[in-house]
Amino acid sequence: MNIFKQLFGGSSSPDLQTIINEGAFLVDVRTKGEFASGHIKGSVNIPVEEIVNQLPKFENKSNIVVFCQSGGRSWHAKSILNKNGFKNVFNGGAWTSVKRFVK
Repeated sequence: MNIFKQLFGGSSSPDLQTIINEGAFLVDVRTKGEFASGHIKGSVNIPVEEIVNQLPKFENKSNIVVFCQSGGRSWHAKSILNKNGFKNVFNGGAWTSVKRFVK
């Protein structure tokens, strides 16, 4: 089995373009300093360490896309959100990859 499928799950990657076009909640889970040095327009910064304390911000969102520098922290953020009942969470991986889908 592909190592990425083992780590990130799923048989196919989600269509991030469609998810983002439909108004996904874009969450940058990097540190405040990293976010300040460059980020995606319209995204919010909730560092992965603060996710548990910020769960109300994720409620009633149709889709949530989390991303970071390389995909590791966003994988952790997705896991935290899933464990807290959020099933509509997608790991976008690196913020620079997600940025190409935002207009």
